[in-house]
Amino acid sequence: MDNRSEVRAFLSSRRAKVSPEQAGIPPYGNRRVAGLRRGEVAALAGVSVEYYTRLERGNLAGASESVLDAVARALQLDDTETAHLHHLARAAGPASARTRARREKAPEIRPAVRRVLDSMTGVPAFLRNHRFDILAANPLGMALYAPMFATSTTLPTNSMRFNFLDPHARVFYPEWAQMARFAVAALRIAAARNPDDRHLMNLIGELSMRSEPFRAWWAAQDVYVHRNGTKRFRHPAVGELDLAYEALEVPGDGALTIVTYSAEPGTPSGDGLELLATWAATQENAMPRAPR
Repeated sequence: MDNRSEVRAFLSSRRAKVSPEQAGIPPYGNRRVAGLRRGEVAALAGVSVEYYTRLERGNLAGASESVLDAVARALQLDDTETAHLHHLARAAGPASARTRARREKAPEIRPAVRRVLDSMTGVPAFLRNHRFDILAANPLGMALYAPMFATSTTLPTNSMRFNFLDPHARVFYPEWAQMARFAVAALRIAAARNPDDRHLMNLIGELSMRSEPFRAWWAAQDVYVHRNGTKRFRHPAVGELDLAYEALEVPGDGALTIVTYSAEPGTPSGDGLELLATWAATQENAMPRAPR
């Protein structure tokens, strides 16, 4: 991934989203650009126009955290966007090249983590990495994502490829467009944090070439972190499920995350999960297995 191009596209897209009125600047003259002018951002951030222009042209190397925070305030970035800007700045430095080998090494799944997944008998759960490869899952997690695992015989399998390249995804996710756009925004966060991950860059390139929606949403420069929320599924065996998800980072294991889904007992989705568990018991031998 070209860091300079990413910085240039991100900052210019955020600048275009802030109107003079939102920034407290009286509008004057004919404006040839959407949003703020570079000079206006520079004034709001307390830096020179020349310095901000250098930043927006993609040169974040050496920019201090205080300057980055000032730019973030001027552009009215939220917490996720501000963190993304800092990740882009770190990726512009020399430390990125030194960590290449570590970032491309596939993480091992500790037995204790597998036991945690297996102990979650009442909720679907799976373990993923920063590339959104599903590395392991408990039986209920396998059952929930049965359409994604339908063509897989072993794990890992990549959820981004399923989301954008498998036609079954649009049936499985009733709110596919919203889910897919958030997925692209989350992948952009991962790309900024792991700029030297060749496999991740290859995945982004593949999706950009093969999926028009992915290509369009990638160009939008939006960023999003999956922490918690709700997701709607249309499962082929149990029907629609509205499930709450929690993304739990695994300390000490790189960028591994356990994702769990749950529903309030006694609700239609809670009853659906119970039905899913019954269905999962009949499908155990047909589900893919992760290498141990």
